[in-house]
Amino acid sequence: MRFDDNAEFRQKELFALRDVTQEDPKEVDAAKFDLNYITLDGTIGCLVNGAGLAMATMDIIKLYGGDPANFLDVGGSASAQAVKEAFKIITADPNVHAILVNIFGGIMRCDVIAEGIIAAATELNLKTPIICRLQGTNVDEAKALIKNSKLRILPRDDLDEAANLSVHLAQIVHLAREVNLDVNFEIPDYHK
Repeated sequence: MRFDDNAEFRQKELFALRDVTQEDPKEVDAAKFDLNYITLDGTIGCLVNGAGLAMATMDIIKLYGGDPANFLDVGGSASAQAVKEAFKIITADPNVHAILVNIFGGIMRCDVIAEGIIAAATELNLKTPIICRLQGTNVDEAKALIKNSKLRILPRDDLDEAANLSVHLAQIVHLAREVNLDVNFEIPDYHK
């Protein structure tokens, strides 16, 4: 049984009974940063803004033969720090073989998301492939930040391409891990 935390202010007695030891630790950590996170059993981590877009992202991953590892909605006003924390939560799942970022920035600025992605990839030394689809507010600034980072972040403008690529890369990583191999992705001529 779950309770809608939007009702917490009206149901103080009920919410006082909450026992976080009985909850998924990743979901508890996500809530500390106002991230809506639910663990699933797939191999493609999702970082999306907006519940509807998150559902559509999970659907398109399934369409291309993949399985989402989580539902993660960063909301419309996430900070770069919240995005970095979202990556920590996603990559804490050993089943995540690729990460698909799908942002449609209206209120959410794409450059803030890009800063968070870059900080997470750098600080966490991420080897997991990151496929990044950004559209909307400050998208050109975001693309420049990603390009200048010289990190292995694969930008895609088209959601179909991004989802298809994430499924293929997750399959490659999965196959490599099955035989105890490490995969090191290179992006030829990407930063020229």
